[in-house]
Amino acid sequence: MSDTHIRLSLNDPVTVLSVTDGIEALLGYQADTFLTGKVSFKSRIHAGDQDIAEVLFSHTLDPGSGSFNIRLRQADERIRCVRVHYRKVTDVSGIILELRLEDVRRPDLNRGEQTVMANFKAMMENTDDYIYFKDRNQVFTAASQTLVALAETSVHTGLIGQTAYDVFPEDYADSYHELEKQVLAGHPVEHVILELRDKQGKKGWFDNRICLIQDDKGEITGLFGTVRDITEHKLAENELRIAAAVESQESMMITDADCTILRVNHAFTESTGYTAEEVVGQTPSLLKSGRHDAEFYRAMWESINNTGAWRGEIWDRRKNGKVAPDMLTISAVKSGDVVTHYVGTHVDITERKAAEEEIKHLAFYDQLTGLPNRRLLLDRIRHALAFSARSGTGGALLFIDLDNFRTLNETLGHNVGDLLLQQVAKRLETCVRRSDSVARLGGDEFVVMLEGLSEQALEAAAQTKIVGDKILAVLNQPYRLALHDYRSTPSMGAVLFDDHQQSMDELLKQADIAMYQAKQNGRNTLRFFDPQMQEAVNARAALEDELGKALEKQQFRLFYQVQMDSSRHPLGAEALIRWMHPERGMVFPAEFIPLAEETGLIVPIGQWVLETACAQLGEWQKAELTRALVLSVNVSSQQFRQPDFVEQVLSVVQRHAIDPARLKLELTESLLLDNIEDTIDNMNALKKIGIMFSMDDFGTGYSSLQYLKRLPLDQIKIDQSFVRDIATDSNDSAIVHTIIAMAKSLNMGIIAEGVETPQQRQVILDNGCTHYQGYLFGKPMPIAEFDALLQEV
Repeated sequence: MSDTHIRLSLNDPVTVLSVTDGIEALLGYQADTFLTGKVSFKSRIHAGDQDIAEVLFSHTLDPGSGSFNIRLRQADERIRCVRVHYRKVTDVSGIILELRLEDVRRPDLNRGEQTVMANFKAMMENTDDYIYFKDRNQVFTAASQTLVALAETSVHTGLIGQTAYDVFPEDYADSYHELEKQVLAGHPVEHVILELRDKQGKKGWFDNRICLIQDDKGEITGLFGTVRDITEHKLAENELRIAAAVESQESMMITDADCTILRVNHAFTESTGYTAEEVVGQTPSLLKSGRHDAEFYRAMWESINNTGAWRGEIWDRRKNGKVAPDMLTISAVKSGDVVTHYVGTHVDITERKAAEEEIKHLAFYDQLTGLPNRRLLLDRIRHALAFSARSGTGGALLFIDLDNFRTLNETLGHNVGDLLLQQVAKRLETCVRRSDSVARLGGDEFVVMLEGLSEQALEAAAQTKIVGDKILAVLNQPYRLALHDYRSTPSMGAVLFDDHQQSMDELLKQADIAMYQAKQNGRNTLRFFDPQMQEAVNARAALEDELGKALEKQQFRLFYQVQMDSSRHPLGAEALIRWMHPERGMVFPAEFIPLAEETGLIVPIGQWVLETACAQLGEWQKAELTRALVLSVNVSSQQFRQPDFVEQVLSVVQRHAIDPARLKLELTESLLLDNIEDTIDNMNALKKIGIMFSMDDFGTGYSSLQYLKRLPLDQIKIDQSFVRDIATDSNDSAIVHTIIAMAKSLNMGIIAEGVETPQQRQVILDNGCTHYQGYLFGKPMPIAEFDALLQEV
């Protein structure tokens, strides 16, 4: 076989410039495959030789030339060993790598090798060991008949002239290739045990000795190796070890190092229901109950790998499908430093666990209703306070007392009273989330603890009131107590908590006081401990009710704030909603938009804003002065994520016959928190007809550049919090400079909002931003005033 020549450019990316036709005979690929880049030459280098490849393909002339052996993967995925002669040169295009690939295999032996083969022929034909000679390229020059038979080669010369990769499975060849590399590097191999599998997957153990062959001058000419099959000896050792373990343990399972079950004893069969025939050859996952996550098993194996053992409780599934708790002990059995087996012992602890649960239930649960008692409630309050302090979230206690419960007991008896308490307990549990708690303190007193509420006290109070109102409605429903129909009402007191400064007893006392205030106010109601909080909750409830009617009564108006360039030329405006309340006067968005988002009213309100804004755009298109103006409309994340949002926008644009390129939708960074792919799809669908997008309040939220670069944005709006002190605060100035530079690098427009002074405008202009919005140019104003402003500029 003639040598193969390859010429490559090491510029990034590495490309093949030329390759001779010999490549097809060597690797099974046609030359065009490498020239066109369909297959990368570097990708065909064996994983074990990648360190050599890194040096070879490095962008440097040092070393400039040399030769070494390397393994290449052929088109049929077999391994071919070659001798690589390389040279690095430079030309006008950069560094060029010239390779000459020489197949190390050869059909004939030289005279010296023939002499060696003749001298050792008798030895190699009369031994049970595997004996071989190789040249320094790891090509067989002689081999015993036992090794030839093991290789099952069809080549008439046996193994002579072949490499291990030509006649053995790849994992065999890899193992011996690495051992022989050690020997060639000057590290003899003495009694190295390799554990290998043959083509049928059968495991075997082999004891290896490999040494160098040198000539009279001390030059390395080859390798001499002897391999002894010690599989039977290893299996006998393992059997003795297994037998000893089984005799000394009960309910036992033994696996090999790959966790394949080899043996179970009679106690195991009795406890699990599986016979030995049913489990041998399987893995212990046969017993998995599904109650443990990946982290449980990761920690288990970390302990086994680090300490050689693990002990703990585990839920196993029996053959009949029953899931039961076991105390499991796993021990690793080793031969030297190598794990050969794992031994697991199982002890059924069902009765012990049941006893523990019964004791726990008696200590922490109310016997009549099954709810947590005072002791468990106090423990949960303590944990809730600690969690609140760590996370910053709020919580609340609702103290519930049944009205006129004593009268029920006195007239119908305690048995009927107990029935009411049991039904109240069940109804209360339907009113809360799984993360919340319902407890019975005693008598007719119950406590509901809510966790994970808002950090804002008013919003947390509103969330508490929602749950309280639900409890009132549910407990007001009629009861059937034995033969009696009965109605019961509750009085509830509420107290909020938000840090660990409040004690548990103090919280319960305050909730109790609030409950008595509810009774004094006519019963069947909810009262907060803090009178100011109660007033604020009432006001919020009234505002929510009025907000729901505001659309219907046409109380919303759009105001317009002009956007200008550095020459004070109007570019457009932002549409800003105002609530013209008949009693409160003008209500600004900060007072009602959060409530609208919480109640879901933000969706119909947002639709009204879009409809009204597009109607105004339609009017602007009729006049020469306003025809080129762009109108920005804020879109909430809830509105944007409506399944038919794109269709809604398209419908409004068509209905008012506006130029879509004059409509700009302002989005907030909260849209980047989830469903980013849906966000991008919706934006692209609207971009197709010309609608523009701006990222509002940039820098105050998520600000992920990873997603920002994928969004089809036209503009970024610098938040006014960075503009406010920009003339005096170097940090704000640096942030604004960075935002402007980033927007320009992404080919996005940039506008600064909240510009109120000439100094602010100048600093922003000096940083490269020429579009502005703020009181320096005009406040938000009704459409008539806005039209007048346009006439003046």
